[in-house]
Amino acid sequence: MAVASGEGLEKLEDMIVRAAESTAAHIRAAKTAIGSVIFGQDRVVEHALVTVLSGGHALLVGGPGLAKTKLVDTMGTVLGLDARRIQFTPDLMPSDILGSEVLEESPGGRRNFRFISGPIFAQLLMADEINRASPRTQSALLQAMQEQHVTVAGARHDLPRPFHVLATQNPLEQEGTYPLPEAQLDRFLMEIDVDYPDRDAERRILFDTTGAEESRPKPAMTVDELIAAQRLVRRLPVGESVVEAILNLVRSARPGSDSEAAKLIAWGPGPRASQALMLAVRARALLERRFAPSVDDVIDLATPILKHRMALTFAARADGETIDGVVGRLKTRIG
Repeated sequence: MAVASGEGLEKLEDMIVRAAESTAAHIRAAKTAIGSVIFGQDRVVEHALVTVLSGGHALLVGGPGLAKTKLVDTMGTVLGLDARRIQFTPDLMPSDILGSEVLEESPGGRRNFRFISGPIFAQLLMADEINRASPRTQSALLQAMQEQHVTVAGARHDLPRPFHVLATQNPLEQEGTYPLPEAQLDRFLMEIDVDYPDRDAERRILFDTTGAEESRPKPAMTVDELIAAQRLVRRLPVGESVVEAILNLVRSARPGSDSEAAKLIAWGPGPRASQALMLAVRARALLERRFAPSVDDVIDLATPILKHRMALTFAARADGETIDGVVGRLKTRIG
């Protein structure tokens, strides 16, 4: 009887491993499909996928013309998600994104209100130049990101599952913008910097986008496969060394800690940063077809997860210190 029980356990473990391998293969296929359209932004693609696999939202920061919009559109196609885009402007109202109730009259003369959903009711939403909208509109979106539902005229309306927001911000044009408050920045799992492509990638872009035919993204996953992958991410085991690395890193990034860089930090990341790292390192491991994260994953993801959750003191900024440099020093403590 014990033998049969042992054999059953081995078969169950084999099934779990096969399911994990199948899911990892789908994720790698999705990354390849996105990379066939988005050139020279491998780390951006990887971090965007890690964000979605973790069930979170990302803030894409980069200049104009760096394929931020195209990335979101491509991810929607490749991952089988209903993707929509909102161009944020100063006069955009919360009802423009959430939806509103309209009064309708039936043929019998009865009147009733009907809710017309806004563009936020999508599985992948691109909030383009989010810092151009007023704080009122920003908070409406960010509340929906946190709570996964909206409330209009006292009635609750659940958002689709999965629901992810990839917001963009142009760091160059700051005139007429409304910077996101720290509490709202914390809603984003990570901040992804989108830099200029290298020379070879830009050469590929020239030929691909100015010829008779342009590369088009192809579906690589379904919504059900993506949801299964998100569930698997939360089930991956995390070793004690990785947990300690996450705790040491996040706690050392707070003022008053025993780290050498603590005196440079005005305010630091809260427990939500630890939660984000715990999910993101698992997602990165799965993306690389590993079934347990390592300390290297923590080091790789430290900067995009911590940088928008920290601020330097005035004295540190006056001395030329940067958040990237401070996080780099903190990473050496666990590396």
